[in-house]
Amino acid sequence: MYTIRKGEKTDLPRVLELVKELALYEKAPEQVTNTVALMEKDGFGEHPIFGFFVAIKESTQEIVGISIYYYRYSTWKGRRLYLEDIVVTESERGNGAGKLLFDRTMLKCLEDSCTGMMWQVLDWNEPAINFYKKYGADLDGEWINCNLQADEIKGLLGKK
Repeated sequence: MYTIRKGEKTDLPRVLELVKELALYEKAPEQVTNTVALMEKDGFGEHPIFGFFVAIKESTQEIVGISIYYYRYSTWKGRRLYLEDIVVTESERGNGAGKLLFDRTMLKCLEDSCTGMMWQVLDWNEPAINFYKKYGADLDGEWINCNLQADEIKGLLGKK
């Protein structure tokens, strides 16, 4: 029913659509400021910083899901694969595309000799939490997420 393959530059407009669909689901559509041009540079430029897989519905050849990942380094564990987003379009959820994407991403973790895979899930996203529980994932509620936006950093550092 689905084919999973490595993402290509020509997939990026659809990838961004799915990212925006996820942001709407997570009640934060205004937070998406990324563009296809930035994704092209960051994923296919001289020094790519992320990779992705796509799930293609075989009957329509439409991209119905994505898994976006990158690498991080843990001083305690070493090289880790970080799953930034896994998104399956609403009409295809529950049909197996998410499992195929997650499984392929786990395989990528092993192929690249990572010591493990990490990701986040919103505490109210019960379908996703239940999905990850099926894998026996450790859902650690102890850590607090922190971030600063570039404009905030500029202000703090007195830069323009």
